[in-house]
Amino acid sequence: MGEQSMEEKISGHEKISGARRFAVPGLAVLAAGLVARSGPARAAGRLEEQLTASSTIAEVKRRGRLRIGISTFVPWAMRDKAGKLIGYEVDVANLAAADLGVKLELVQTAWDGIIPALLSGKFDAIISGMSITPQRNLTVNFSRPYEHSGSQIVANRKLAAGVKTLADFNHAGMVLTCRRGVLGCSYLAKHVPDAKLLQFDTDNEALQEVLNGRAAGWIASEPAPSFAALQHAKTLFVPLKQEVLRSDEAVAIRKGDADSLNWFDNWITYRSTDGSLAARYHYWFKTRDWAAQVGQK
Repeated sequence: MGEQSMEEKISGHEKISGARRFAVPGLAVLAAGLVARSGPARAAGRLEEQLTASSTIAEVKRRGRLRIGISTFVPWAMRDKAGKLIGYEVDVANLAAADLGVKLELVQTAWDGIIPALLSGKFDAIISGMSITPQRNLTVNFSRPYEHSGSQIVANRKLAAGVKTLADFNHAGMVLTCRRGVLGCSYLAKHVPDAKLLQFDTDNEALQEVLNGRAAGWIASEPAPSFAALQHAKTLFVPLKQEVLRSDEAVAIRKGDADSLNWFDNWITYRSTDGSLAARYHYWFKTRDWAAQVGQK
């Protein structure tokens, strides 16, 4: 082939330059599309990393141990003759740990300090008969309920003779007891304001006041009051036909942990559907097959 003329060279150069002028915007559009598509992906990745970093459940999996804050309420949780924690919520916590594939560590804590202990990181969640209330929900997040309960009053036969309604307790001559921090305490303070209300650190102390004749009645979550009436039938009775109040119990976790809340919600749904929670509830609340383990009749 012969040598190109100057005009041909100039014409060829213009064609190439024109092609480049049209090609560059095309590449820019392609690159912009890639950036646009990768931007949300990177953002989603960063969000996932942030959620995982703040997830208690993710930390539990890394640690290999689920730490549950618990306080004793018969038969939700209690000590057997050997000092081991047993009860409905001990079974619930063990089942949750097993489904997570980790070991369980129960951290027994005084009831009136159990939420501050959760917030300070002493354990991962509370599974301890904690009823959902608007006030508590300002401090912690609650899962969906895993159980429902009611509170009842068991009374001294002599001091509460003739009592048939809650209003019958509402006069200055009545002394009632409760465990400090439980829902029943605030309920009595509101609905029987004329009675004297004594608050104790444990249910046993509150019950003992009634057994010894120093108080007319003790409020607590069922079935503890009914069990006490059966165990001490000569001294105690349940004067009210219906439970004083109803409540929903749920897992309490620290705020800002959507991943853990999601896990507990779905776990409760799963174990409610397959009957596991109902089976354990029936054993602890509808039978007395466990009573010999704690020395009760």
